[in-house]
Amino acid sequence: MSGMLSRYEQLIAAEELRPDEDQRRAAVRLDQLQKELEAEQSGGLLGQLFSRKKARPQGVYMVGGVGRGKSMLMDLFHSSLDIAEKRRVHFHAFMQEVHAALREARKSESGDPIPPVARALAQDLKVLAFDEMVVNNSADAMIMSRLFTHLICEQNVAIVTTSNRHPDELYKDGLNREHFLPFIDLIQSELDVIALDGPTDYRMERIGGLDTWHTPLGDAATAKVREAFFRLTDYPPEDAEHVPSTDLDLGGGRMLHVPKALKGVAVFSFKRLCQQPRGAPDYLAIAQAYHTVIIVGIPQMDKDMRNEASRFVTLIDALYENRVKLFATAAAEPENLYPAGDGAFEFQRTVSRLKEMQSEEYMALGHGVAD
Repeated sequence: MSGMLSRYEQLIAAEELRPDEDQRRAAVRLDQLQKELEAEQSGGLLGQLFSRKKARPQGVYMVGGVGRGKSMLMDLFHSSLDIAEKRRVHFHAFMQEVHAALREARKSESGDPIPPVARALAQDLKVLAFDEMVVNNSADAMIMSRLFTHLICEQNVAIVTTSNRHPDELYKDGLNREHFLPFIDLIQSELDVIALDGPTDYRMERIGGLDTWHTPLGDAATAKVREAFFRLTDYPPEDAEHVPSTDLDLGGGRMLHVPKALKGVAVFSFKRLCQQPRGAPDYLAIAQAYHTVIIVGIPQMDKDMRNEASRFVTLIDALYENRVKLFATAAAEPENLYPAGDGAFEFQRTVSRLKEMQSEEYMALGHGVAD
């Protein structure tokens, strides 16, 4: 199996990737980590050659906007890493697993459940790779410092992760953030933070030429948003039936089922988002967790759907303020979605935002609240 850097250079030579200084710097660092991890396994002279002053490997934290190549580099690292003791998982799914394990541990353990859970997670594992590290609820924030201290410092697990946010910006303005600050310190000391801030948004290039708002409802509109999903996630269209689903933690023990979610892209129905009792915190959790949201089945709303229209306004506000990319299938153009009824005048601001969210300028913005 060829190494990380070699495979990256092969893609450049084949013109499947463009030369990118930031990407190459990250590839060099990941290649170094790969050699260290493989040397540990081989031992002997090779192990001595790549021996480290630290007793454990220094992880990598790749940070940058959408489409900068973070997930691509993670794919190369994980697929070319020639050891069995590795795992790649979406960060949100991992934290769900952690909370489930903690609940079980509390049933049988009388003491602190975090050390045994960390030991179980680290069993037969040398490297843990996360896609899209984001912290948007207090339940995660309260345990992450202690959990990852055990994983890294006690179990010697190397952490490799991608994120749209710099470590200092994680859980910014979150409830009881002071309890989360030791986790930021841990990242700064145990992971090399590498910024990918190149000028090219490669993911945007993949969806170039695709409209974001598709009307009327029907097979043609559905096909367009399906194409956007597959371009954004690199998921093979022929395997569409096996697109993974997940459950998003909305806080307070409430979960929202996401029927399709991959690499920061989520698909929802209008019915699930706006015809059920939901509020601003729910929509904020969605906007923080996903850089792109696809909403299907947006109806033309009449005066009897004022509650649905009101929820839709709140949803779009959350997506807009967090610069989430929106693809949609709808029964009408934005200006005709809710022409009359309570709040129809206020709905015009949402129409304006929906129009702006279709612009190239908006689509080029990075995910997250503007500074």
